[in-house]
Amino acid sequence: MSMERLSATSLLRAAAHLAARDKSLASIFVSLGPPPMWRRKTGFSTLIRIILEQQVSLASAASMFARLQSTIVPLSPENLLSMGEFRLRSLGLTRQKTTYFLDLADAMVHKRLNLRRLAQLPDQEARAALMQIKGIGSWTADIYLLMALRRPDIWPDSDLALIKAMNQLRQTTHPLTAREIAEIAEGWRPLRSIAARMLWQYYLAQRRVSEQNPSAHRTHRRPLSQGSRYSGETVGGL
Repeated sequence: MSMERLSATSLLRAAAHLAARDKSLASIFVSLGPPPMWRRKTGFSTLIRIILEQQVSLASAASMFARLQSTIVPLSPENLLSMGEFRLRSLGLTRQKTTYFLDLADAMVHKRLNLRRLAQLPDQEARAALMQIKGIGSWTADIYLLMALRRPDIWPDSDLALIKAMNQLRQTTHPLTAREIAEIAEGWRPLRSIAARMLWQYYLAQRRVSEQNPSAHRTHRRPLSQGSRYSGETVGGL
């Protein structure tokens, strides 16, 4: 519900508060300190990049984003619309993502989506406004709210890295589902974004350990997948 914008100071304070309430988050805070202030700029190009990152590696998404930026100067809704479907497809975009980008650009040009106004809306209204656009599902909307608008109480429950991190951290007798993890996250309101950042921090630290010592994969009941959207490259749209 909050429209508060997270700052470095409030992030540190919130992480310490969560660590005092939850032993799993406390273990992250004690060993790794407060999470980094990952952030993205607000605006059209950030939404384009997050959509590109759906179900692909960061390297692949970054390569395509660089191609778009070098071809469409500046990368604005008007300029993207002027490219048309054929020219966008010629850059290597899939038909599906071309459709998504054209719909997003059209929505912004014709005021179906106002990103400046979005910043003034409560979380659920802002999320709903984003999800009216073709190609923007819950994950994309949540990552934009969490990373670009820096809202403090967003939980991207379909984020694979968060699911993996929670299962590694909790070491339960059965793998926790996204729904079960979202229920746990309810206990972190109104600071779920900060909990997500702490878990991403943990995920990245575990990945570094695995990269430095490949045999470490065998010590975890649920090793980090090297074939997922986050395969050692992207976490939460970072």
